[in-house]
Amino acid sequence: MKISIKNLGAIKQAEFTLGELTIICGGNNTGKTYATHATYGFLDFLRTNAEFPVNQSDIEKLYAEGAIQISLQPYIEDLKRHLNISSKNYSKILHRIFAGSEQHFDDAALTFDMDCGDSRLTDKVELTFGTANRGILNIKSIPDINSIEISLIVEKSDEELPPKHVVEDMIRRGIGNVLMGSVIPKPFLASAERTGAAIFQKELDFTRNRLIEMLGDKSAKLHPVQLLGKFSGEYPIAVRRNVDFIRELPNITHRESFILKNHPDLLEAFKDIIGGEYKVSKDGEIQYHPASNKRIKLSLVESSSAVRSLLDIGFYLRHVAAPGDLLMVDEPELNLHPENQRRVARLFAQLVNLGIKVFITTHSDYIIKELNTLIMLNQGGERLRALAERESYRDSEILHPEKVRVYIAEEALVKLDGAQRKTKCQTLVQADIDSKLGIEARSFDKTIEDMNRIQEEIVWGGEE
Repeated sequence: MKISIKNLGAIKQAEFTLGELTIICGGNNTGKTYATHATYGFLDFLRTNAEFPVNQSDIEKLYAEGAIQISLQPYIEDLKRHLNISSKNYSKILHRIFAGSEQHFDDAALTFDMDCGDSRLTDKVELTFGTANRGILNIKSIPDINSIEISLIVEKSDEELPPKHVVEDMIRRGIGNVLMGSVIPKPFLASAERTGAAIFQKELDFTRNRLIEMLGDKSAKLHPVQLLGKFSGEYPIAVRRNVDFIRELPNITHRESFILKNHPDLLEAFKDIIGGEYKVSKDGEIQYHPASNKRIKLSLVESSSAVRSLLDIGFYLRHVAAPGDLLMVDEPELNLHPENQRRVARLFAQLVNLGIKVFITTHSDYIIKELNTLIMLNQGGERLRALAERESYRDSEILHPEKVRVYIAEEALVKLDGAQRKTKCQTLVQADIDSKLGIEARSFDKTIEDMNRIQEEIVWGGEE
């Protein structure tokens, strides 16, 4: 799965391939977050906005018989063309993803390429469409034969049946949801703004509060459409999604992820990182319970910054995570002690080995070095196995280098589209990964070497 971006933030042109573990590192203001959020937005866009045409004969048959079966094979065969169209449509709304000025994204673009040759449905999916008061349509996937079963829930009387164009739209979105869900990973983004979203979720419910305020202002004399227009695209998608997730936690906590059911040891490792666990009280308040004193219940405002920064990830792992997901974390090292940064790296490795893709941006040499260790231990052999056992590394944490992709956000020579020669510009450069030496992270290595050189000269003196 390859993603190409152009004229996005600091990045002039770049491409990268999503691995089981994808890492983007580099200096500040080099385009890491732009690449991350644009990727998240596109995957989210594909899963929520995909629309495929529906044959009118199928609509007529559904209304006549109440249930039909549609083969998705023609849609699968046309999937690559649809992805190309979707990437063009998505590029037109990039300014809304970042809540920026449209003119600043005039030349920005994201394109997407993947091998769709062997695409097929993999999971059973069941969707229900309707209104707040009643269901109208039910869609079930049949993975064995790449088909879906569609049935009307309402009675087939003229009074109960909705207009055909409404049902057609539901089927179109349902096909997109089922099909994209089988080939596109479901993304979950923990942005760098997650700490603020955790504390101020109620205050950050900007749109609701301001809409209520302005609706009550009789002097404003705004038409409802004008009023809604004032709030479109006002906040980046990362902030909106983080706030939405926190707001929905009272409902989300009723679910159980496959990790909670089958891999409780991973959740115990997460508890060790935060030194306790998160809870949602009966009245919907998010609390932190320290392991050192379980009688203490702290609100998020009273909790440490480390506890707040890992909140989204903790609830995701316990209640939402599913195999095939893409967990995206912007700067996972935020507010964490170096030892906990190492633990987070090992947690990510376990997730990768459980089938959850992980995508991170980082400034942390501790995270990179710990991932290096996990890659280097993959060589095996009696000596390394003994070392891993002595240092308490688990087999579930060991990483195969083929699963990892690392990119450095930096200036490099790039042959821009349509150009004859290479030009030096901001891009993403793939780093080498050696099974014996790990990741070559130049952005960290030079800084550390400079610091060591200066300190050595302070202690030992320089050359005369």
